[in-house]
Amino acid sequence: MRITEQLDGVAITTRANVYFDGKCISHSIVLADGSKKSVGVILPARLTFNTAAPEIMEGVAGCCRVRLKGEQDWKTYGAGESFKVPGDSSFDIEVVGEPYHYICHFG
Repeated sequence: MRITEQLDGVAITTRANVYFDGKCISHSIVLADGSKKSVGVILPARLTFNTAAPEIMEGVAGCCRVRLKGEQDWKTYGAGESFKVPGDSSFDIEVVGEPYHYICHFG
């Protein structure tokens, strides 16, 4: 997968979404076609995220380990790789070392 370096024609929420005492910070964006995404960074930590809508997490820089709800095994993802998370679910993510930069594609 090619890394998305730029998103054109977007509206961005300038106030950051800050989660887990600042260990995850993102900005919400809406594209011209109405699709929603967030662009953010996760600092070194082990966190659990809940999902409402299905998500695709696209790695931009750094790497992480992920375990989807109901799975036993962790999988590693780096820049240029992505993973899918079903809606109404959750996933554990662990970042060690450098921060993990991502784009979250909703829906």
